[in-house]
Amino acid sequence: MDTIIFDVDDTLYDQAMSFKNTCKRMFQEPFTEEELNQFYIISRKYSDALFDKCEAGQMTVREMHIRRIKDACSEMGMTISEEKALEFQEAYVEEQQKITLFEEVEELLGSLREQGKQLAVLTNGSTGHQSMKIKQLNLAKWIPEENMFISESIGYAKPAPEAFHILENKLDLDKQKTVYVGDSFANDIVGAKQAGWNAIWMNHRRRKMPENSFRPDKEVHSAKELVEVFEKDVLVERKLN
Repeated sequence: MDTIIFDVDDTLYDQAMSFKNTCKRMFQEPFTEEELNQFYIISRKYSDALFDKCEAGQMTVREMHIRRIKDACSEMGMTISEEKALEFQEAYVEEQQKITLFEEVEELLGSLREQGKQLAVLTNGSTGHQSMKIKQLNLAKWIPEENMFISESIGYAKPAPEAFHILENKLDLDKQKTVYVGDSFANDIVGAKQAGWNAIWMNHRRRKMPENSFRPDKEVHSAKELVEVFEKDVLVERKLN
Protein backbone atom coordinates (compact mmCIF):
# COMPACT_ATOMS: atom_id res chain seq x y z
CA MET A 1 0.00 0.00 0.00
CA ASP A 2 1.27 3.47 -0.92
CA THR A 3 -1.34 5.56 0.93
CA ILE A 4 -2.70 4.86 4.42
CA ILE A 5 -5.56 7.00 5.69
CA PHE A 6 -6.80 6.87 9.27
CA ASP A 7 -9.96 7.67 11.14
CA VAL A 8 -9.24 9.36 14.49
CA ASP A 9 -11.83 8.61 17.20
CA ASP A 10 -11.48 5.14 18.71
CA THR A 11 -9.04 4.17 15.96
CA LEU A 12 -5.86 6.03 16.92
CA TYR A 13 -6.74 6.35 20.62
CA ASP A 14 -9.09 4.84 23.19
CA GLN A 15 -12.15 7.06 23.04
CA ALA A 16 -13.87 5.02 25.75
CA MET A 17 -11.33 6.20 28.33
CA SER A 18 -12.48 9.82 28.00
CA PHE A 19 -16.12 8.75 28.26
CA LYS A 20 -15.51 6.54 31.29
CA ASN A 21 -13.58 9.25 33.12
CA THR A 22 -16.38 11.71 32.41
CA CYS A 23 -18.96 9.28 33.82
CA LYS A 24 -16.92 8.89 36.99
CA ARG A 25 -16.81 12.68 37.35
CA MET A 26 -20.46 13.36 36.59
CA PHE A 27 -22.41 10.53 38.21
CA GLN A 28 -22.50 9.53 41.86
CA GLU A 29 -23.60 6.01 41.01
CA PRO A 30 -20.65 3.61 41.10
CA PHE A 31 -20.22 1.75 37.80
CA THR A 32 -18.60 -1.60 37.24
CA GLU A 33 -16.16 -1.80 34.34
CA GLU A 34 -18.68 -3.94 32.44
CA GLU A 35 -21.39 -1.29 32.95
CA LEU A 36 -19.06 1.45 31.74
CA ASN A 37 -18.24 -0.55 28.62
CA GLN A 38 -21.94 -1.10 27.96
CA PHE A 39 -22.70 2.58 28.62
CA TYR A 40 -20.00 3.64 26.18
CA ILE A 41 -21.22 1.36 23.38
CA ILE A 42 -24.80 2.58 23.86
CA SER A 43 -23.63 6.20 23.82
CA ARG A 44 -21.78 5.68 20.53
CA LYS A 45 -24.93 4.22 18.96
CA TYR A 46 -26.87 7.37 19.75
CA SER A 47 -23.94 9.64 18.94
CA ASP A 48 -23.56 8.18 15.43
CA ALA A 49 -27.31 8.32 14.71
CA LEU A 50 -27.71 11.88 15.99
CA PHE A 51 -24.57 13.06 14.17
CA ASP A 52 -26.23 12.06 10.90
CA LYS A 53 -29.33 14.08 11.83
CA CYS A 54 -27.15 17.03 12.77
CA GLU A 55 -25.33 16.81 9.43
CA ALA A 56 -28.72 16.77 7.67
CA GLY A 57 -29.72 19.99 9.48
CA GLN A 58 -32.42 18.27 11.51
CA MET A 59 -30.96 19.41 14.85
CA THR A 60 -28.32 21.74 16.21
CA VAL A 61 -24.96 20.64 17.63
CA ARG A 62 -26.20 21.68 21.09
CA GLU A 63 -29.30 19.51 20.72
CA MET A 64 -27.14 16.60 19.57
CA HIS A 65 -24.89 16.92 22.63
CA ILE A 66 -27.92 16.91 24.92
CA ARG A 67 -29.80 14.10 23.22
CA ARG A 68 -26.95 11.63 22.84
CA ILE A 69 -26.19 11.41 26.56
CA LYS A 70 -29.86 11.72 27.63
CA ASP A 71 -30.88 8.86 25.33
CA ALA A 72 -27.92 6.73 26.41
CA CYS A 73 -28.77 7.35 30.07
CA SER A 74 -32.40 6.44 29.42
CA GLU A 75 -31.40 3.08 27.92
CA MET A 76 -29.23 2.50 30.99
CA GLY A 77 -32.25 3.19 33.24
CA MET A 78 -30.98 6.63 34.31
CA THR A 79 -32.45 10.12 34.07
CA ILE A 80 -30.41 13.24 33.32
CA SER A 81 -31.52 16.86 32.88
CA GLU A 82 -30.60 19.00 29.88
CA GLU A 83 -28.43 21.15 32.12
CA LYS A 84 -26.47 18.16 33.39
CA ALA A 85 -26.23 16.79 29.84
CA LEU A 86 -24.47 19.99 28.80
CA GLU A 87 -22.21 19.77 31.86
CA PHE A 88 -21.38 16.21 30.79
CA GLN A 89 -20.41 17.49 27.34
CA GLU A 90 -18.13 20.15 28.85
CA ALA A 91 -16.45 17.59 31.10
CA TYR A 92 -16.14 15.19 28.15
CA VAL A 93 -14.32 17.83 26.09
CA GLU A 94 -11.96 18.42 29.03
CA GLU A 95 -11.20 14.69 29.21
CA GLN A 96 -10.57 14.56 25.46
CA GLN A 97 -7.84 17.14 25.93
CA LYS A 98 -5.90 14.41 27.75
CA ILE A 99 -6.06 11.74 25.04
CA THR A 100 -2.94 9.90 23.88
CA LEU A 101 -2.25 7.59 20.94
CA PHE A 102 -2.29 3.85 21.39
CA GLU A 103 1.37 3.02 21.99
CA GLU A 104 1.46 0.66 19.02
CA VAL A 105 -0.12 3.28 16.75
CA GLU A 106 2.68 5.71 17.55
CA GLU A 107 5.14 2.99 16.55
CA LEU A 108 3.18 2.29 13.36
CA LEU A 109 3.02 5.94 12.26
CA GLY A 110 6.77 6.28 12.73
CA SER A 111 7.45 3.13 10.72
CA LEU A 112 5.11 4.10 7.86
CA ARG A 113 6.63 7.57 7.66
CA GLU A 114 10.13 6.11 7.48
CA GLN A 115 8.98 3.87 4.61
CA GLY A 116 7.87 6.96 2.69
CA LYS A 117 4.18 6.10 2.75
CA GLN A 118 1.66 8.85 2.11
CA LEU A 119 -0.31 9.31 5.35
CA ALA A 120 -3.56 11.17 5.91
CA VAL A 121 -6.52 11.53 8.28
CA LEU A 122 -10.23 11.60 7.42
CA THR A 123 -12.50 12.19 10.41
CA ASN A 124 -16.11 13.21 10.96
CA GLY A 125 -16.94 16.14 13.23
CA SER A 126 -16.61 19.86 13.68
CA THR A 127 -13.39 21.47 12.53
CA GLY A 128 -12.59 23.02 15.91
CA HIS A 129 -13.26 19.92 17.99
CA GLN A 130 -11.48 17.46 15.72
CA SER A 131 -8.54 19.84 15.23
CA MET A 132 -8.17 19.94 19.02
CA LYS A 133 -7.89 16.15 19.12
CA ILE A 134 -5.45 16.07 16.20
CA LYS A 135 -3.27 18.61 17.99
CA GLN A 136 -3.50 16.76 21.32
CA LEU A 137 -2.42 13.52 19.60
CA ASN A 138 0.49 15.37 17.92
CA LEU A 139 -0.39 13.81 14.57
CA ALA A 140 1.48 16.53 12.68
CA LYS A 141 4.67 14.77 13.81
CA TRP A 142 3.95 12.10 11.17
CA ILE A 143 1.20 13.47 8.93
CA PRO A 144 1.37 16.76 6.98
CA GLU A 145 -1.25 19.27 8.12
CA GLU A 146 -2.56 19.54 4.56
CA ASN A 147 -3.38 15.81 4.77
CA MET A 148 -5.75 16.27 7.73
CA PHE A 149 -9.33 16.19 6.44
CA ILE A 150 -12.31 16.99 8.71
CA SER A 151 -15.90 16.56 7.52
CA GLU A 152 -17.06 20.08 8.44
CA SER A 153 -14.12 21.59 6.56
CA ILE A 154 -14.53 19.55 3.38
CA GLY A 155 -18.33 19.75 3.36
CA TYR A 156 -19.04 16.01 3.42
CA ALA A 157 -19.11 13.40 6.16
CA LYS A 158 -18.33 9.69 5.94
CA PRO A 159 -19.73 7.45 4.53
CA ALA A 160 -20.69 9.88 1.73
CA PRO A 161 -18.69 8.96 -1.39
CA GLU A 162 -17.87 12.64 -1.91
CA ALA A 163 -15.75 12.69 1.27
CA PHE A 164 -13.52 9.95 -0.14
CA HIS A 165 -13.46 11.43 -3.65
CA ILE A 166 -12.15 14.73 -2.26
CA LEU A 167 -9.14 12.89 -0.80
CA GLU A 168 -8.59 11.04 -4.07
CA ASN A 169 -8.25 14.36 -5.87
CA LYS A 170 -6.29 16.20 -3.17
CA LEU A 171 -3.79 13.38 -2.61
CA ASP A 172 -3.70 12.06 -6.19
CA LEU A 173 -3.96 8.56 -4.79
CA ASP A 174 -4.28 5.19 -6.48
CA LYS A 175 -7.40 3.47 -5.11
CA GLN A 176 -5.84 0.03 -5.48
CA LYS A 177 -2.86 1.10 -3.39
CA THR A 178 -4.87 2.97 -0.74
CA VAL A 179 -6.17 1.59 2.54
CA TYR A 180 -8.47 3.24 5.05
CA VAL A 181 -8.32 2.27 8.73
CA GLY A 182 -11.32 2.94 10.97
CA ASP A 183 -13.46 1.60 13.79
CA SER A 184 -16.95 2.42 12.47
CA PHE A 185 -18.27 -0.25 10.14
CA ALA A 186 -21.02 1.97 8.72
CA ASN A 187 -18.93 5.10 8.23
CA ASP A 188 -15.41 3.81 7.67
CA ILE A 189 -15.66 0.36 6.12
CA VAL A 190 -18.77 0.89 4.00
CA GLY A 191 -17.59 4.36 2.99
CA ALA A 192 -14.11 3.20 1.95
CA LYS A 193 -15.27 0.07 0.13
CA GLN A 194 -17.99 1.83 -1.86
CA ALA A 195 -15.30 4.33 -2.91
CA GLY A 196 -13.21 1.40 -4.21
CA TRP A 197 -10.53 1.59 -1.50
CA ASN A 198 -9.06 -1.17 0.63
CA ALA A 199 -10.30 -1.08 4.24
CA ILE A 200 -9.13 -2.35 7.62
CA TRP A 201 -11.73 -2.57 10.37
CA MET A 202 -10.19 -1.58 13.71
CA ASN A 203 -12.75 -3.62 15.64
CA HIS A 204 -11.14 -3.52 19.07
CA ARG A 205 -14.63 -3.30 20.63
CA ARG A 206 -15.29 -6.71 19.02
CA ARG A 207 -18.62 -5.64 17.56
CA LYS A 208 -20.58 -8.15 15.54
CA MET A 209 -20.10 -7.92 11.77
CA PRO A 210 -23.24 -6.20 10.40
CA GLU A 211 -25.29 -7.76 7.62
CA ASN A 212 -23.93 -5.85 4.65
CA SER A 213 -22.76 -6.41 1.11
CA PHE A 214 -19.44 -4.75 1.97
CA ARG A 215 -16.69 -6.50 3.91
CA PRO A 216 -13.37 -5.21 5.23
CA ASP A 217 -10.19 -6.53 3.63
CA LYS A 218 -8.84 -7.10 7.13
CA GLU A 219 -10.35 -7.08 10.62
CA VAL A 220 -8.11 -6.45 13.62
CA HIS A 221 -8.95 -6.43 17.31
CA SER A 222 -6.13 -4.32 18.72
CA ALA A 223 -3.51 -1.74 17.79
CA LYS A 224 -0.94 -4.53 18.08
CA GLU A 225 -2.75 -6.58 15.41
CA LEU A 226 -2.91 -3.47 13.21
CA VAL A 227 0.87 -3.11 13.37
CA GLU A 228 1.27 -6.78 12.45
CA VAL A 229 -0.90 -6.30 9.32
CA PHE A 230 1.42 -3.60 8.01
CA GLU A 231 4.53 -5.57 8.98
CA LYS A 232 3.29 -8.45 6.80
CA ASP A 233 2.59 -5.99 3.98
CA VAL A 234 6.21 -4.81 4.10
CA LEU A 235 7.47 -8.39 3.99
CA VAL A 236 5.31 -9.13 0.92
CA GLU A 237 6.61 -6.01 -0.84
CA ARG A 238 10.22 -6.99 -0.10
CA LYS A 239 9.67 -10.47 -1.56
CA LEU A 240 8.11 -9.00 -4.70
CA ASN A 241 11.06 -6.66 -5.13
